[in-house]
This record gives sequence, C-alpha cells and structure tokens, in this order.
Amino acid sequence: MNKSDLIQSVAGEFDLPKRQTGDIVDMVFEHIQSALKAGDRVQLSPFGSFEVRDRKKREGRNPKTGEALVIAARRVPAFTPGKALREAVGGKKKTASKPVAVKKNAKRT
Repeated sequence: MNKSDLIQSVAGEFDLPKRQTGDIVDMVFEHIQSALKAGDRVQLSPFGSFEVRDRKKREGRNPKTGEALVIAARRVPAFTPGKALREAVGGKKKTASKPVAVKKNAKRT
C-alpha cells in the first residue's frame, strides 16, 4: 500500500473527497515529523511509536575502494510496533524455552 492507496481507502471508508482526505493524511504526517524534529516521541496506541535515536560515529569502508572512513554521528527516526500490530502481522513475542536435559549414552528409539 502506498500513500495514494491509503488516501483512496480512507476516502471510501468515510465518504470524503480524495483531495480533502489527502490533506488530512499530509497533516498527520507533518505533525508526526514536527514532533520528531522537536525531539518528542510519538506514541499511537495500539499501532506503535516513533522516536528519534542517536547513532554514534563509527568507522566504515568505501565498498568500491575498501578505503576506511568515518561515518558521522547522526539522529535517525525509528519505529517500534505496538503489541496489537505485532500480533496482527503474526509476529508473536518469542519466549525463552527451558533447556531439555539430555542423558549421555541414552538409546534412541
């Protein structure tokens, strides 16, 4: 689904003109972006949350030449899905299983 598909779907659901729905969708995106620029976290329960994370500077390599270079520190947007979204997609939270005791020299049947 792309932005046009989203606009068309929402416009059909609420019987609104596509132009007005597009303006609403753009406004939502702009508000999320401005909140992230300000350093705020945007939490949309139960969908998920957006936040800005700081990446430290690190050493990398130019893939063409193999030359070492320093990748500057920067801030990047990140999304963490909420529980409802994870379950809707089918990705259940993994739980650690208990280790199974194995006897040495045990016969297999």
